[in-house]
Amino acid sequence: MIPLSDKNSMRRVLKDVFGFEDFRPSQEVVMTTLLAGRPVLAVMPTGAGKSLCYQVPALVLGGLTIVVSPLVALMQDQVAALRLAGVAADTINSSMDREENVAAWRRVTAGETRLLYLAPERLMAGRMLDALCRLDVRLVAVDEAHCISQWGPAFRREYEDLSRLRDTFPNVPIIALTATADEATRTDITMRLFGGCVETMVLGFDRPNIKFSVSARSDGKRQLLDFAQRHSARSGIVYCLSRKKTEETAAFLRQNGVRALAYHAGMAKEARDANQNSFMTEAGVVMVATIAFGMGIDKPDVAYVFHTDLPGSLEAYYQEIGRAGRDGRAAEAHMLFGAGDIRMRRMFIDDEDAPDEHKKRSHARLATLIGYCETAQCRRQILLGYFGEDAAPCGNCDNCLDPSLRVDGAAEARSIFAAIAESGARFGAAHIDILRGAETQKIFDRGHHQLASFGSGAARKKEEWQSLIRQLVAGSFLISDTHGGLGIAQRGHALNRGEIAFTYRVAGIRVRSGTRPNAADAVESGHPALLAALKAVRLRLARERQVPAFVIFSDRTLIDMAAQSPRDLDAFAAVHGVGAAKLKDFGATFLSAIAEHA
Repeated sequence: MIPLSDKNSMRRVLKDVFGFEDFRPSQEVVMTTLLAGRPVLAVMPTGAGKSLCYQVPALVLGGLTIVVSPLVALMQDQVAALRLAGVAADTINSSMDREENVAAWRRVTAGETRLLYLAPERLMAGRMLDALCRLDVRLVAVDEAHCISQWGPAFRREYEDLSRLRDTFPNVPIIALTATADEATRTDITMRLFGGCVETMVLGFDRPNIKFSVSARSDGKRQLLDFAQRHSARSGIVYCLSRKKTEETAAFLRQNGVRALAYHAGMAKEARDANQNSFMTEAGVVMVATIAFGMGIDKPDVAYVFHTDLPGSLEAYYQEIGRAGRDGRAAEAHMLFGAGDIRMRRMFIDDEDAPDEHKKRSHARLATLIGYCETAQCRRQILLGYFGEDAAPCGNCDNCLDPSLRVDGAAEARSIFAAIAESGARFGAAHIDILRGAETQKIFDRGHHQLASFGSGAARKKEEWQSLIRQLVAGSFLISDTHGGLGIAQRGHALNRGEIAFTYRVAGIRVRSGTRPNAADAVESGHPALLAALKAVRLRLARERQVPAFVIFSDRTLIDMAAQSPRDLDAFAAVHGVGAAKLKDFGATFLSAIAEHA
């Protein structure tokens, strides 16, 4: 238990500094654990307010909090947002000149800085670490913690060295935060960063405002254009697999009246920065990008994320679609999917300079993702189930809203289960050869030609069995181990006993393209003219300060501001997201805009 005074301090900081009346679900339990001096691994959905989980305790604890962050742009945005809220925050990084870094370090050593943002390689450099050990460090936060795991979708070798933090700061609580971590990734983080001793809080992966859908690729460019035009004047992110496709797709959208910009690692830094700044500060911009664009992108009003190609895994997919709908409004995540994607992804894995175990794990994850694309079940159930979370059918995915023809697959499933059980549950694709009666040398060497299940599925094509197995994995009837072997899960045994059903999509993937328009395309009701004026004021202030627009105020704050239409500073202080510093700095400006529309 932490003292009541600390809980009161948390709430006072939340309101006075950040302008929020109450904590979001699960934020408070993370903060109280930290204030009690215990380490935490917090897995929270994108948009759930992870940053506040260490920012509030940092201000309650006093002293210095070190924040490890993987990207310079992300650190700079966080520092800018904290400073506008009246918090003494600094970053020392390679994009700043020496004089700026020296001045920042002087503020740190003088005890003026409350939060110091550092990249992992700079933090773990010998001189920096030694110097920080002599300061009053009260808390260490590791953001985007999945980067430390070899199983995570964005593993970074410079994060590996962070395992020394618990010995360097033995009496300082450490919090690791991520929105993207399945069980294997969480276990890896726990061992590497915390030596196996940490309170892990998996606080829900569901983003109910995002509609999920998958379409077979027929005419990919036309499918994308139709989708983008249904979301006209809304911001979106379009992910492409290659740099060339990114440039071509952005140009195609511009030629057809969509304001699209490109972003990939092969562009000049100045061009990338200019396009990112336009996307972050202006309305209605569509960013066409490779996965080089994403981590640290906190634009609240992204209406959709569209994948023109298959992502690397369900974990990577969840991270990428999490950039949509952070303002809580209805948003969409749509993916195009084709056979060529599977070949390309398998080639990427096979060509990777990685141990065989890692490749087998990657292939198993890819199979789970393909199962998600092919499934006839609720997509939200599949996605949340992958992260260990149960859910009822959501009513907000293509399979729920427009179900495809489903066929009872219990008999086929039992044939697969028999082949797995009889062969020792140690093989992956080899089970298909058993079912089809393939007379291969491996089959004969292992004696699988003598199994009762040998040849029992000869009437079906190999691709059909592959699709069935993927759908069984996606539905948690089968489990895939780290070596790619298949085993029968509890749900599979229940299916074998006739206690539950299994239906599958006949053609594997949806033939129709596009998704239905939804409420996300509607303008916020009630005060559209005033809201537009407030957004214009926000954009002007953001440009003057050279920060993203959301750093000034979030869309949610502007919507609440338009609804309340405050006439004085006292009333303005009651708007969601208005803290003391922003009340002082921006109150009069926004009140003036509101008065003009009275």
